Amino acid sequence: MVIGKGLDKGYLSDEEAVNLSAKALSNIDCKDKKVLVIIPDHTRTAPVSLFFKTLFDSLGKKVKKLDFLVALGTHPPMKREQILKLLGISEKEKKEKYSSVDFFNHKWDDPKALSTIGKISEDKIEEVSNGLLKENVEVQVNKMILDYDFLIIVGPVFPHEVVGFSGGNKYFFPGISGPEVLHFFHWLGALITNPEINGTKETPVRKVIDIASSFIKNQKLCFSLVVKNKKLSGLFIGTPEEAWSKAADLSSKLNIVYTDKTFKKVLGIAPKMYDDLWTAGKVMYKLENVVENEGELIIYAPHITEVSYTHGKIIDKVGYHVRDYFLGQPSKFSWVPGGIKAHSTHVKGTGTYKNGIEKPRINVFLATGIPEERCKRINLGYKDHKSINLSDWEHKEDEGILLITNAGETLYRLK
Repeated sequence: MVIGKGLDKGYLSDEEAVNLSAKALSNIDCKDKKVLVIIPDHTRTAPVSLFFKTLFDSLGKKVKKLDFLVALGTHPPMKREQILKLLGISEKEKKEKYSSVDFFNHKWDDPKALSTIGKISEDKIEEVSNGLLKENVEVQVNKMILDYDFLIIVGPVFPHEVVGFSGGNKYFFPGISGPEVLHFFHWLGALITNPEINGTKETPVRKVIDIASSFIKNQKLCFSLVVKNKKLSGLFIGTPEEAWSKAADLSSKLNIVYTDKTFKKVLGIAPKMYDDLWTAGKVMYKLENVVENEGELIIYAPHITEVSYTHGKIIDKVGYHVRDYFLGQPSKFSWVPGGIKAHSTHVKGTGTYKNGIEKPRINVFLATGIPEERCKRINLGYKDHKSINLSDWEHKEDEGILLITNAGETLYRLK
């Protein structure tokens, strides 16, 4: 049973969110049990602080232990002060009121921090991927979960380039997973392509994630949030599958915008919560569909100076390319992890690779703090952000020009 409420228009009050949470938590038996709450990092818009305080107030004195794990995927670890800011508490409050709570970052690349909990057979992979891939996939997850009785997911549900809609079991995979399954399903999503998968509820990638999550035997509860304009429009609490499903339905109404036409030039302003192109690439993922053939998409983010703090060295060697560029040269790129190839194709967009010639459908430019020389090296266009006057882009839709502020979470599609 899912407890929750969603609004097509308007927002839930904090009081409504707290009351719904209390009702759901009253239905679970976690007295004297160890509870681990899995939360997003700062690159997702959600009232994490509200739910941190709500969970502590409801469970803090009831459970044996209450801790929080940041589902980083492959994002860089958050510093202590960043986590405190995310949770909306001061250092003093941490030491006094919340002294019993511990915070942890996921360590995706540390074998000692991971545990193998299962394997998905190649026959099953072939089935769920509709024949796109056929290989055994080892399922590894942060071994911390083995020390806890109860797992609670708290996170938003948005249209997503790899899985269709984020949230739910995605907080396990890739949120706190090992590299093999992480790289596998990112590449599966890239094979299907961003335009096909983004904003689609039921996808082969979601099936893989749900299968992998079935190996996790802990008791689970999921708080699936739907956020619009940085405010809470929906809250659904239940199993990761059921709560996510309700949230995805609402997110499809609130977080997808349909346009009457495509545009020759689109400029998306990346919010400050995106630290590098690895995360700011979401500007492209959400806007690719409404750029006309041979049109321009500009990722505007003067604050970004790095391609990827985690994977930058590999991306510098590989660059950004369309999917078929990799498919046409499999042996040349066999050493590149699937997640990195996936990111490469998602930022570059769809296109062709024939007779050794790569032709992307649209042209992607960076107007960031990344130098022109590096943009050329990684096969992306460059625009000097200082030369761009944002007011020149406003209200120009009739001229085929579109400006999107706070880009990266709302998906744009052609009607």
